[in-house]
Amino acid sequence: MVSGGDHGQRSEKSIPSPHVFVVLLAAGLSNRMGTYGSKLLADFDGTALVRRSAHVALGSTADAVVVVTGHRRLQIEAVLDGLKVECVENPLYESGMGTSLAAGVSRCRDRGADAILIMLADMPGLTSGDLDQLIAAFRSTNGDVVVRAMGAGKPGNPVLLPKTLFEAVEQLEGDVGARQVIEASGLPVVYVEIGQAALLDVDTPEAVRAAGGTLNA
Repeated sequence: MVSGGDHGQRSEKSIPSPHVFVVLLAAGLSNRMGTYGSKLLADFDGTALVRRSAHVALGSTADAVVVVTGHRRLQIEAVLDGLKVECVENPLYESGMGTSLAAGVSRCRDRGADAILIMLADMPGLTSGDLDQLIAAFRSTNGDVVVRAMGAGKPGNPVLLPKTLFEAVEQLEGDVGARQVIEASGLPVVYVEIGQAALLDVDTPEAVRAAGGTLNA
């Protein structure tokens, strides 16, 4: 009986786990891909890179996945068909990453997110376990920190942002990331080592091939 009473007290005092959403950025122009078009449609082990990235996000402990689309939107969204993701169009995608971040964060705020893990869709080395390490690190804190992946001691991606930074991210414009928001916030940054996957993105045809991908026109 005493044991049961203790358990009840702990349950009453338990704090709900924060809702962490993934914002998968898939709107970019792929400017360095030349005639090959979108790098996100490159084939990795029989799967388009953007769908592979969405699978990784869905396989994590995140509560939801929001994909921001823009360049080749219809093709990207067709590739994602059947997956439990929400696609949000960024009509300003040609202006740069800042507008995609703003669009994704705004949607997640509307859906009740407490934190957002920003994931680039062109990072083929990431696994669901990598994302889980970042999410677990955030959930072990008081909820007002930034969590960032590292590779061999160097800062990389993904980055997880708390709710207190949402408003600032929603004001981003042009081709900027969240770095200036993080630096201006003064919040502590928790670094999580996940290896070279944190540093590997594929911006060129050569990088796609070196990472094991096959290019499509």
